[in-house]
Amino acid sequence: MRKVLIANRGEIARRIMRTCREKGVATVAVYSDADRDLPFVREADEAVHIGPPPVPHSYLNVEAIIAAAKSTNADAIHPGYGLLSENEAFARRVLEEGLVFIGPSPKVIGQMGDKLTARRIMQEAGVPVVPGCEDSLATVEEATAQAAQIGYPVMLKASAGGGGIGMQICREESQLLQAYQSAKGRAKAYFGNDAMYVEKYVERPRHIEVQIAADNAGNVIHLLERECSIQRRHQKVLEESPSPFLDPATREQLCEAAVKAAKAVGYTGLGTVEFIVDENKNFYFLEMNTRLQVEHAVTEEMTGYDLVAMQLAIADGQPLPVEQRDVQAKRHAIELRVYAEDPVTFLPSPGTISLYQPPAMEHVRIDDGVESGTQVTPFYDPMIAKVIISGETREEAVERAQEAMHHFLITGIKTNIPFLQEVLADEQFRGGDYTTWFITERTTKTNHK
Repeated sequence: MRKVLIANRGEIARRIMRTCREKGVATVAVYSDADRDLPFVREADEAVHIGPPPVPHSYLNVEAIIAAAKSTNADAIHPGYGLLSENEAFARRVLEEGLVFIGPSPKVIGQMGDKLTARRIMQEAGVPVVPGCEDSLATVEEATAQAAQIGYPVMLKASAGGGGIGMQICREESQLLQAYQSAKGRAKAYFGNDAMYVEKYVERPRHIEVQIAADNAGNVIHLLERECSIQRRHQKVLEESPSPFLDPATREQLCEAAVKAAKAVGYTGLGTVEFIVDENKNFYFLEMNTRLQVEHAVTEEMTGYDLVAMQLAIADGQPLPVEQRDVQAKRHAIELRVYAEDPVTFLPSPGTISLYQPPAMEHVRIDDGVESGTQVTPFYDPMIAKVIISGETREEAVERAQEAMHHFLITGIKTNIPFLQEVLADEQFRGGDYTTWFITERTTKTNHK
């Protein structure tokens, strides 16, 4: 592998380039009109313009991306996360053009991209799943009948969904009747597929995921877990590893289930198996992300392994560079996602960053895609940086995180840094005793004061 085209933008494009440079692999960036002045464009060895700002005309323009790869003689395409990273048709198109797709097979992407199919495969493999539908729901009447059989509360979900889109907690039939058509409409608009299903809603769950890696010879390992329960509207805000909730026995069972899940589908490359865990530490398969996660850096800082380098090696046909017995939590790591958004209303805050001054501290890693003078546009996700902090203990990591956020200076736009500082100072968070309801409950308390 001599040259990789990165079919993505911003911080993840820069992150992939960093490892490619270390490995002596040339890089090609693709960019829209809105991104032509961003750091990732000039830092690539080559850059190809692919269209106007809206993603359907640029970063989701499969033919433009393929043409860019061919014109620059790239060997492979790395999709990063989001955008086309879990698009079965794109992965297949890359392979048809004789290029390497840095990710799992199109078949696996398709299987895991459909939540109902994924549920069935996991059940057959002996991986615990939440009680729920076996097939998609054709009508709202089928939905209410299934919900009555499962028992309220239930979660209404889009089979093709992701990122919390098309999900709705329904605690009684009237809520399900009200939510059904709007959820179907969102699923159709976002995913081109309005198939819905319901499953039992687990009250006050933890969201814990396991990083897995698999080579082309069938070897599969896990790289321990990440705790991702600090969420807003099903979107992760803060992640940490190891989880402060798991005991050693549950951790071992959870990680073994993730490896079993990967083997069940013949997985290759890096992926993440997500679980929900109830208050009694019973865990259930949630979904499998067939790509590099936004929060992969938490695992890197905790284990000491470069996951992008591992991706490149596997895609190049090499065996796993790590054996399971070598994987251990060497440090505690926390990741904070810095967004261009109002810290109170959480609405996006586009504009020009007049001053961008991240903290320069030991044990603090910054993965970002902006600089002073960068214009944050409304066309893309408002995340502008990730702050990854590590320490010998969780307490040390939290203290360093507080100091890092105190020294992170961004002016010209609003950011969620004040909100992140509040989370880090919260006694419930500091005690490690939190669920996916942490932000909702905290916001409710604040509003009632």
